[in-house]
Amino acid sequence: MSIIELFILAVGLSMDAFAVSICKGLSLGKIKWKHMLIAGAWFGGFQALMPLIGYFLGRGFSDFVSNFSHWIAFALLLIIGGNMIKEALGKDEEKSDSSMKFKTMLLLAIATSIDALAVGVTFAFLDVAIVPAILFIGVVTFLFSAAGVKIGSLFGTKYKSKAEIVGGIILILLGIKILLEGLGVFGK
Repeated sequence: MSIIELFILAVGLSMDAFAVSICKGLSLGKIKWKHMLIAGAWFGGFQALMPLIGYFLGRGFSDFVSNFSHWIAFALLLIIGGNMIKEALGKDEEKSDSSMKFKTMLLLAIATSIDALAVGVTFAFLDVAIVPAILFIGVVTFLFSAAGVKIGSLFGTKYKSKAEIVGGIILILLGIKILLEGLGVFGK
């Protein structure tokens, strides 16, 4: 696999994390470097970890991952998006850093990196140097995710509540898109 092919793959894998990071930036409003680094570390880390896991699981697990990954991603994004909308419509004012909690970020990182697990399985059958490949994917996703938080925050400070609703809707739509692609309703 050439560096150009790996870059295109890394960018493609990072798009879900980028979209979720924009939503995070929208919901946070005013951000700190810490928020960008947290999102980058979670999403970049999982985008690197999942292909490594997939690589070691190889052929024996590939059917299970490809058959159910769209359902898992759909369920996680539906739950997270629904909670985001619920919080936006609630009367309680939430601290901006609470949306970066461990549990929330873990679920988002898993949901956005399931496709990377399947890519890792395919790496097991290709001539891929796995360590440089996963590091490259992780760094690209880290950069996209950190930038996404900043981009989202620039647009979210004025319209925090509406932005959270839009962010929740985006996550739900992303989950539906992943599900429909997985069911073969339309291509990726």
